[in-house]
Amino acid sequence: MARIDRTSGGAAPALGDVVRDKALWLFEALGPFALIGTAVVAWEITALQKAIDPFLLPAFSTVVLRIFDDLITGKLLLNAALTLYRALVAFGLAASIGVLLGILMARMVSVGWFFDPIVSIGLPAPKIALLPVFMLWFGLFDLAKIMMVAFSASFQIIATTWAATRSVEREIIWSARSLGATDRQILWQVILPAALPQILTGLQIAMPISLIVVLVTEMVMGGEGLGSAMLRSARFADSPGVFAGIIEIGLLGFAVIKTMEIVRRRLLSWHQEAARDETTV
Repeated sequence: MARIDRTSGGAAPALGDVVRDKALWLFEALGPFALIGTAVVAWEITALQKAIDPFLLPAFSTVVLRIFDDLITGKLLLNAALTLYRALVAFGLAASIGVLLGILMARMVSVGWFFDPIVSIGLPAPKIALLPVFMLWFGLFDLAKIMMVAFSASFQIIATTWAATRSVEREIIWSARSLGATDRQILWQVILPAALPQILTGLQIAMPISLIVVLVTEMVMGGEGLGSAMLRSARFADSPGVFAGIIEIGLLGFAVIKTMEIVRRRLLSWHQEAARDETTV
C-alpha cells in the first residue's frame, strides 16, 4: 500500500520520515515471507538432525521433492483442478442463492419472518454433520459434494447480505424515492452499491469455508481431489505425501484468497474504501 504523505504545505519530508516509511513498507512486504522462511529452515534443520522421527516429520526438502513428483506426474494438477472445480461451483451456487435470499429477507417482512429462525439456527450449526443425508439424497459423487459445500457456505452469505442490506441508511432510500426512482432503480442503483462492500466481505469469508468443506467431503467420500489424495497417503503411511498435501492445500487456499482480494479491489474501485487504501500504509 502507498505511504502516508506526511508533508504539509508542500514542504519536503524529513529524511527520518522517509527512512522510517521505507523500513515500515519493507517490513510489511517482506515480514511474512521472512517468518515463513524461518519456519521452513527450522523445519529442515530439525528433520536433518532427526530431533523428531522422520516418519512424524519428514524433511522439507523431501516434501518439496514429493510435490514436484506430483506435479510432473500430473496428479497435483488433476487433484487441484477437481477440488477447485467443486469449490467454485458450490461457491457460485451459494453466492447466487445467498445474496438473493439475503436481500429478500431485508426487503420483505414475510420472507425475513420465515427464514430468520432458519438462518439463526443454521449459521452456527456444524452443517458438515448432515453429509450422510446429502450422500443419501444426491449420491456418492460430485453432486453430493457440491451441494454439501453450497449448503455450508450459503448461511454466511445470507446473514452478511441481510445485515448489509438492512444497514443501508433509510434517508438515502427516501431521497431516491422522492426523486421518482422506482423500486427496481432503488435496488440496483442505491441499495446494492451501498451494501456491496459488506456483501463482498461475506463472500470472502464463504470462499475459505467452501474450500474447507470440499476437502472434508473428499476425505469422507473418496474419489479424486486434494483431500482424498492426502487421506490416501495417510492410510498407506506415506508421511511425505501427507505433508505435501498440506502444503498444496495451503498454496491453493492462498491463491484463492488473494484472487478474492483482487476482485474486491476491482469491484470497489469507485468506493471510499479504495481511496482509504491509497492513503494508508
